[in-house]
Amino acid sequence: MKNIGKFAKVTLILGLFIGWSLAAKAQGGPPPPPPGGGHGQTTNQPPEGGTAPLGGGMALLLGLGAAWGAGRVYTARRKGD
Repeated sequence: MKNIGKFAKVTLILGLFIGWSLAAKAQGGPPPPPPGGGHGQTTNQPPEGGTAPLGGGMALLLGLGAAWGAGRVYTARRKGD
């Protein structure tokens, strides 16, 4: 049984190192320099899009986390009685 655990550890470590090395090779080089005369068609223009409302999603995640935590507390107290 110890051999299986040792084999699993070695396999996991080897897999992590191989995965990290492949991820490092997947990184691209530096971006190309910007074209002369600005980045828009004529001059610098404001970016299109990029106005996603992050506050609504954060409130949803916090609310779901609070509901989950309240449920866990309720269940723990109920089992304690």
